[in-house]
Amino acid sequence: MRKPVALRLSAALGTLALAAATGVVLNMPTASAAAAGATGYATQNGGTTGGAGGTTVKATTGTQIHQALCARAATSTPITIQVEGTITVGNTAKVSGTGCNTAAGVIELKGISNVTLVGVGAGAVFDQIGIHIRQSSNIIVQNVTVQNVKKSGSPTSNGGDAIGMESDVHNVWVDHATLLASGGESEGYDGLFDMKDSTKYVTLSYSVLRNSGRGGLVGSSDSDLANGPVTFHHNRYENIDSRTPLLRGATAHIYNNYYVSVNESGINPRAGGKAKVDNNYFKNSKDVLGTFYTDLPGYWQVAGNIFDNVTWSQPGDENNPAGPNPTSNTTVSIPYAYTLDAASCVPSIVTATAGANTGLKVSDGNCAATTPTATPTSTSSPTTSASPTATSSPGGTNLSIGADSDGSSKASGTSYGNVRDGDTGTYWSPSGSTGSVSIKWASATSVSRINIREASGATGNIGSWRVLNGDTGAVLTSGSGAGVISFAATSLKKVTFEITSSAAAPKVAEFETYA
Repeated sequence: MRKPVALRLSAALGTLALAAATGVVLNMPTASAAAAGATGYATQNGGTTGGAGGTTVKATTGTQIHQALCARAATSTPITIQVEGTITVGNTAKVSGTGCNTAAGVIELKGISNVTLVGVGAGAVFDQIGIHIRQSSNIIVQNVTVQNVKKSGSPTSNGGDAIGMESDVHNVWVDHATLLASGGESEGYDGLFDMKDSTKYVTLSYSVLRNSGRGGLVGSSDSDLANGPVTFHHNRYENIDSRTPLLRGATAHIYNNYYVSVNESGINPRAGGKAKVDNNYFKNSKDVLGTFYTDLPGYWQVAGNIFDNVTWSQPGDENNPAGPNPTSNTTVSIPYAYTLDAASCVPSIVTATAGANTGLKVSDGNCAATTPTATPTSTSSPTTSASPTATSSPGGTNLSIGADSDGSSKASGTSYGNVRDGDTGTYWSPSGSTGSVSIKWASATSVSRINIREASGATGNIGSWRVLNGDTGAVLTSGSGAGVISFAATSLKKVTFEITSSAAAPKVAEFETYA
């Protein structure tokens, strides 16, 4: 008989005066995520870089986290918030400002973008308070512990989810987190990692999920089917009753995870959901893969998994376990590169790397733990001209002349073509403070440098930006300020300059490209 889980156990930031008054500590050098960069589906759809290119703020209370968000010039101004100490419902108040939309009793990342929340120093513990991501994009949550978040009892927070995402969320990377509960729904808890209502391009990596009735879901009901894709890799699920995860209509890539004591059911694709399940290790568990509690079928592709003391129930009208000898009943195409550890070493490599306060160690792809170095997409600021002039340019031919162009919504009276006409007297400007403009060619062209020239009277208006491979959405580099930007030579048909923040209306006179 199953026992209950509970029994088993700056200008960009506003004025310095505001910071001083609230106790927020500002560090002005360029911020970056602490690890090498996002993985899995979070690398798609333009990539996930969080607060790269922005300022860094230190916070020791939930209110200070909200203050840091609210003090930004805009909801898209990049920021890295370093968290140390214990965050609780009691020290998390609602804060108002131009860069936020917060609520008391929950860490509210709502209607915002370009944010990294990372635990530092002695560690960050979110105790009985959840992290709620809503109507937001390009978010990184890293090296934090979130524990005992309840939907009933006292205190309550975030509907009982440790980390919950909903309502048009995309590009989120949660990495090296420890998500804990002390029981199931009857004890007041819900899911540890939930995604619903159009949440897309998410990766959960090197994390621990433990002691909960529900690991997490993708899709809140059988009609909430517009979520995913999601990647789960190098995570440890331990003493979880079900939902590791539950996939309603969503696609998930699930590889190199360690499952210990999954008590009722595990990976549960249903209502058309698909799971690619590679090189995982399942131990002392029951019904770790299949469609359960519904007659709406899901599908799976399996390879290289190890099933160590796993039991399987008999098939029924609402019960379709994949075992005892799991075989594939679909195929799932993965659009990004990844390296699989052998399933036999998954228990050791996941134990050595997963969870908060493990030094952000990762697998080297050969079953050994390593500490990664930061990659250009998350840390470097390209060489820029502080005040580019109309005559300064890299050597070589400007490949933009004679090419084509497009972009996001533009301000009245401007044209995409103005950025490639060789005339600094004309310009393109987005309809708001952020936007993107692209140069494109009919055939693949090698590009390693661009030169962004601002229009007369608008010098210095461009704040943070990203340069994207328009063919794949990959982030080639990121930084702030106009001028010459260098990156690894890339063959592409389209290169995009995406402005993610600005001091005033940005105006791009010329978008020059060079081999």
